[in-house]
Amino acid sequence: MLIRNAKDLDGKPVELWLRDGKIAAIGQGLLAPEGEPVLDAKGRTALPAFIDTHCHWRTPGFEYKEDIATGSAAAAAGGYTYVNLMPNTKPVCSSAEIAHAVQDEAKRIGLCDANQTVSITQNFDGKTIDHLLTLPEDVKFITEDGNGVMNNAVMARVFAIATERGLTVMSHAEDREISPWDYRLAENIETVRNCHLAEYYGTRLHMCHVSTKEAVDAVRASRMRGARVSCEVTPHHLWFDDSRLQYRVNPPIRKAEDVDALIEAIKDGTVTCIGTDHAPHTAAEKEKGAAGMVGLETAFGVCYTKLCREQCLPLELLSFLMSAGPAAVLGLAGHKGLLAPGYDADVVLADLDHMYQVKAEDLHSKSKNCPYDGAYLFGRVVTTIKGGTVTWQIEE
Repeated sequence: MLIRNAKDLDGKPVELWLRDGKIAAIGQGLLAPEGEPVLDAKGRTALPAFIDTHCHWRTPGFEYKEDIATGSAAAAAGGYTYVNLMPNTKPVCSSAEIAHAVQDEAKRIGLCDANQTVSITQNFDGKTIDHLLTLPEDVKFITEDGNGVMNNAVMARVFAIATERGLTVMSHAEDREISPWDYRLAENIETVRNCHLAEYYGTRLHMCHVSTKEAVDAVRASRMRGARVSCEVTPHHLWFDDSRLQYRVNPPIRKAEDVDALIEAIKDGTVTCIGTDHAPHTAAEKEKGAAGMVGLETAFGVCYTKLCREQCLPLELLSFLMSAGPAAVLGLAGHKGLLAPGYDADVVLADLDHMYQVKAEDLHSKSKNCPYDGAYLFGRVVTTIKGGTVTWQIEE
């Protein structure tokens, strides 16, 4: 496929030639072999397709909220070609067998690749970690997701095992003995503990959905001391503060000063990726207090509007946060996350100039728990290409 009439990150004309699932050439005046299709980008901006470090597709066990087919469709419509899935399924994903089954089904559907993480403790029981010793080499990421590991001794052994076996620990920082009365302190204490363990054992640690100024300060300090620690922020923790929205997510929507701290952490390189924490629930579950929201299809528009339009951050930085940064965290660097010859032919064409309205009823996810419903955004994903094949295109 030859993509013509596109713009690069600087707004300059660019063409891309995609062949055999890879980017074959980038430049101007490219000539495709006779018979190859030509896609007219119509002046849209070409970006490397997005990679999500934190996502829930609810398979196995909760397919009434989302399944791999609908999750894949939502991802493609949002510009994503790769997602990292959490293990809070039924049964809990505590084995490579479950992980492989999820990944194989995503591959069969073909809209978006997936990595399925494995739980830190067996079935989230908070103590049993023997399964970590027998995981195959292709399982690289472990997390307790929304549960966290409360026992310090257990978590210390986990970090030691992770270092020995080359695993990355992904942490939802929450001390659940504290969170019933102070969510802020709950996040901050576990962030400090896990950063210290990463420093002590030399473990690769990724902090999920950092949301407080104290937590991001702890990550920054740990990184400055040479720890192998990375962190993500969510679009909703950048877009909302608690004066603008009362909507249950975990961690909660924070104060305006926390939003400012997260943006500063993006500017100074402490935050290296955006994770959507796409968390589908039914309307009845939300009414009963379930925490979470869908986010794959709105992530780019929210972040482009907030960071580039309002905060005047460069598009190149946002592209890094949604593509190259996540690729580095997930071990995909050199294959995904950039538009460069030899990289996977995963491309997004985005309309940056025209405002559009979010309509929850039009989302591809089974669930419609979307607090952006009715919001006006810039940065609409018009086309998603995975491996040289169009997986999403707005009808024009």
